Amino acid sequence: MDQSLIRNFCIIAHIDHGKSTLADRLLELTGTLDKRQLKEQTLDTMDLERERGITIKLQPARMKHTVDGVEYTLNLIDTPGHVDFAYEVSRSLAAVEGCILLVDATQGVQAQTLANLYMAIEAGLEVIPVLNKIDLPAADVVNRSEELKQLIGCTREEILTVSGKTGEGVAALLDKIVEKVPTPKGDALAEPRAMIFDSFYDDYQGVVAYVRVVDGAFKKNQPMKMVATQVTTPIAELGHISPKRIPDADLTTGQIGYIVTGLKDIVSCRVGDTITLPGTHVTPLPGYKEVKPMVFAGVFPRDGGDVTELREAMEKLQLSDASLTVEPEQSGALGVGFRCGLLGMLHLEIVQERLLRESDVDVVVTTPSVRYRVQKSNGDELIIKSPLDLPDPSQIAQVFEPWARVDIVVPKDRIGAVMALVQDRRGMYKTTEYLDQHRALLHYEMALSAVIVDFYDALKTATSGYGSMSYETFDERPADVVRMDIFVAEEPAEALSTLVYRDQAHEIGKKIIHTLKNEIPRQQFVIKLQAMIGGAIVAGDRISALRKDVTAKLYGGDVSRKRKLLEKQKKGKKKMAAMGHGKVEIPASAYLKVLKR
Repeated sequence: MDQSLIRNFCIIAHIDHGKSTLADRLLELTGTLDKRQLKEQTLDTMDLERERGITIKLQPARMKHTVDGVEYTLNLIDTPGHVDFAYEVSRSLAAVEGCILLVDATQGVQAQTLANLYMAIEAGLEVIPVLNKIDLPAADVVNRSEELKQLIGCTREEILTVSGKTGEGVAALLDKIVEKVPTPKGDALAEPRAMIFDSFYDDYQGVVAYVRVVDGAFKKNQPMKMVATQVTTPIAELGHISPKRIPDADLTTGQIGYIVTGLKDIVSCRVGDTITLPGTHVTPLPGYKEVKPMVFAGVFPRDGGDVTELREAMEKLQLSDASLTVEPEQSGALGVGFRCGLLGMLHLEIVQERLLRESDVDVVVTTPSVRYRVQKSNGDELIIKSPLDLPDPSQIAQVFEPWARVDIVVPKDRIGAVMALVQDRRGMYKTTEYLDQHRALLHYEMALSAVIVDFYDALKTATSGYGSMSYETFDERPADVVRMDIFVAEEPAEALSTLVYRDQAHEIGKKIIHTLKNEIPRQQFVIKLQAMIGGAIVAGDRISALRKDVTAKLYGGDVSRKRKLLEKQKKGKKKMAAMGHGKVEIPASAYLKVLKR
């Protein structure tokens, strides 16, 4: 295929600005799929994506488009918009030369629009500004165009207006992609090199890698080598995605496609690795920045015997989710499991849901925490990712926690509510910029632990759904944190141990105890609930016992018969209390509600 006729681009936007709907129209207009095959958000292949209405995975698709009698090949990558899946966006940007910056004409520029745009500029991509949803009555094209002009310094004529729903303006956008997006660079005669930008596991074909060919060409049945892992394997199949996998004879310079490696060993094929041919000496491609997890949570099988199943499920998940980091962990109460590094709370929720759906493994998730650096009294330093790793308070000299820069886009009339919310979370105000006469961009510095747990939900509540945010870590600062343990029926619930600020311990303990009281079913005995720091109880409550009606079978007679049965029951309860307190099963819903506070 002629390299000059290839255009590689992706769509970036804030969450819910219409990326997947626009991708549907592009597939329809180019004749890649006909109306029969199209469904809402065709490129969202997971059931979970459809149910929640969000994109979780990047998804490539090849299309053909003719301009002035010349047929061009367009390789599109649809990307997620939520801040927790920003790593998917960064990998997509590394595989293309241009991007469509999509902005909702009713909402305008949002926090994640800015974050994704900065990533695209850093990657040196050609940016095509596009206003979407112009068919809606609330669309304000004039003011939104002014915002975009200020943001990227373009002219009004360069901003395209489209409707992903009706298809208006999409044909002009296709022409603009051909005109503006540069042709792929690369030497067709050089030794073959390709970058793996995504991969997944197929039960029949083994590991399937999504690749961008940078130099040379790859052919079917040819042997190939992964540069980082030095693994050699024949190419079982290769081809392009349209959006189903379509086999080809070869993949040439500049193309985006897939390679079936046939590898059953999941670790051998890593995202960011370079593929070449055995016996060649090539410079590896730069790959991707190592992702830095923001949140750490322990994931343990609910049934202790499912450790092997959980390990296999985790490996498959890591293959398709490169931002997930996993290391083994052992807990006295929960057994063998894994400590997972994630990018946020939504990411954690999606991982838990995918483990259950894709591998049928039911898990217990411990309370998430960020990474803390502990300076001990003897001068040693520790990095702790779990509340249970925190040393005894007498051995701690200082604890440092990560801080993040937070950008919040908010309507002007909600600034007060947002400022009160951030102040409540100990945030430090920096500056305010006004995007237009209706919306402001607030810059804050906040402790990462205050941002990740439920700040996004609280922000949406405070701004009636109009606020948006993005964040990045930048520093470490001292923090007065202590470990709070939760005891259920006088047994420690390890999964619920959490690190809290000393002066907020009572308030947070009360909330957790209240949640557990509402979620744990009553038993035949009284269940004590306690939040403790060291040996001191900071909050407590109890769930009263179920009282079995032992007199139900009586149908009259002397009252002494009734009393006899009640006395017998009383003795039984006393005996039960003396023997112990019984095992209390904490339901999964309780864990999730405690995580969300």
